[in-house]
Amino acid sequence: MAVEIKYVVVRGGVEKMTFASKKEADAYDKLLDTADELMTLLAGAPVELAPEQQESLAFYLAEQRDVLQTLLRGGKAGAKEEDAPAAKRKEKPLKQVA
Repeated sequence: MAVEIKYVVVRGGVEKMTFASKKEADAYDKLLDTADELMTLLAGAPVELAPEQQESLAFYLAEQRDVLQTLLRGGKAGAKEEDAPAAKRKEKPLKQVA
Protein backbone atom coordinates (compact mmCIF):
# COMPACT_ATOMS: atom_id res chain seq x y z
CA MET A 1 0.00 0.00 0.00
CA ALA A 2 1.44 3.34 -1.07
CA VAL A 3 1.09 6.50 0.95
CA GLU A 4 0.77 9.78 -0.88
CA ILE A 5 0.85 13.20 0.66
CA LYS A 6 -1.23 15.80 -1.14
CA TYR A 7 -1.61 19.48 -0.41
CA VAL A 8 -5.02 20.86 -1.28
CA VAL A 9 -5.76 24.58 -1.66
CA VAL A 10 -9.30 25.24 -0.44
CA ARG A 11 -11.16 28.55 -0.85
CA GLY A 12 -14.65 29.09 0.53
CA GLY A 13 -15.04 25.37 1.15
CA VAL A 14 -14.20 24.56 -2.48
CA GLU A 15 -11.10 22.63 -3.50
CA LYS A 16 -9.22 24.79 -6.01
CA MET A 17 -6.12 22.74 -6.75
CA THR A 18 -4.10 19.80 -5.44
CA PHE A 19 -0.30 19.77 -5.28
CA ALA A 20 2.42 17.27 -4.46
CA SER A 21 4.53 19.80 -2.51
CA LYS A 22 3.74 22.32 0.19
CA LYS A 23 5.84 24.94 -1.60
CA GLU A 24 3.69 24.72 -4.74
CA ALA A 25 0.47 24.81 -2.70
CA ASP A 26 1.64 27.87 -0.77
CA ALA A 27 2.63 29.64 -3.99
CA TYR A 28 -0.81 28.97 -5.51
CA ASP A 29 -2.53 30.11 -2.32
CA LYS A 30 -0.53 33.34 -2.45
CA LEU A 31 -1.51 33.76 -6.12
CA LEU A 32 -5.17 33.44 -5.13
CA ASP A 33 -4.69 35.97 -2.29
CA THR A 34 -3.16 38.43 -4.75
CA ALA A 35 -5.96 37.85 -7.26
CA ASP A 36 -8.54 38.54 -4.52
CA GLU A 37 -6.86 41.85 -3.66
CA LEU A 38 -6.68 42.79 -7.32
CA MET A 39 -10.39 42.04 -7.73
CA THR A 40 -11.09 44.52 -4.93
CA LEU A 41 -8.96 47.09 -6.73
CA LEU A 42 -10.67 46.42 -10.07
CA ALA A 43 -14.11 46.74 -8.46
CA GLY A 44 -13.34 50.42 -7.82
CA ALA A 45 -11.95 51.06 -11.29
CA PRO A 46 -13.60 53.70 -13.50
CA VAL A 47 -14.09 51.02 -16.16
CA GLU A 48 -17.10 48.75 -15.80
CA LEU A 49 -16.21 45.08 -16.08
CA ALA A 50 -18.41 42.03 -15.75
CA PRO A 51 -17.59 39.94 -12.65
CA GLU A 52 -16.12 37.18 -14.86
CA GLN A 53 -13.89 39.72 -16.58
CA GLN A 54 -12.77 41.14 -13.23
CA GLU A 55 -11.89 37.66 -12.02
CA SER A 56 -10.02 36.74 -15.21
CA LEU A 57 -8.11 40.01 -15.29
CA ALA A 58 -7.25 39.83 -11.59
CA PHE A 59 -5.96 36.26 -11.95
CA TYR A 60 -3.92 37.20 -15.05
CA LEU A 61 -2.36 40.19 -13.28
CA ALA A 62 -1.59 38.02 -10.25
CA GLU A 63 0.16 35.50 -12.53
CA GLN A 64 2.14 38.35 -14.09
CA ARG A 65 3.11 39.72 -10.67
CA ASP A 66 6.83 40.03 -11.35
CA VAL A 67 6.33 41.86 -14.65
CA LEU A 68 3.71 44.11 -13.08
CA GLN A 69 6.03 45.01 -10.21
CA THR A 70 8.78 45.87 -12.69
CA LEU A 71 6.39 48.14 -14.62
CA LEU A 72 5.15 49.88 -11.48
CA ARG A 73 8.74 50.60 -10.50
CA GLY A 74 9.32 52.32 -13.84
CA GLY A 75 10.98 49.40 -15.61
CA LYS A 76 10.15 47.94 -18.98
CA ALA A 77 8.19 44.74 -19.42
CA GLY A 78 9.08 42.00 -21.83
CA ALA A 79 12.13 43.69 -23.30
CA LYS A 80 13.82 40.66 -24.77
CA GLU A 81 17.51 40.77 -25.48
CA GLU A 82 17.03 39.98 -29.16
CA ASP A 83 14.69 42.99 -29.49
CA ALA A 84 17.36 45.38 -28.19
CA PRO A 85 19.57 47.31 -30.63
CA ALA A 86 22.87 45.69 -31.57
CA ALA A 87 24.83 48.20 -29.46
CA LYS A 88 22.94 47.19 -26.33
CA ARG A 89 23.26 43.47 -27.08
CA LYS A 90 27.04 43.87 -27.15
CA GLU A 91 27.16 42.63 -30.69
CA LYS A 92 29.02 44.22 -33.50
CA PRO A 93 26.76 45.77 -36.12
CA LEU A 94 26.84 44.27 -39.58
CA LYS A 95 29.18 46.03 -41.98
CA GLN A 96 27.49 47.96 -44.68
CA VAL A 97 28.36 46.96 -48.20
CA ALA A 98 28.57 49.95 -50.51
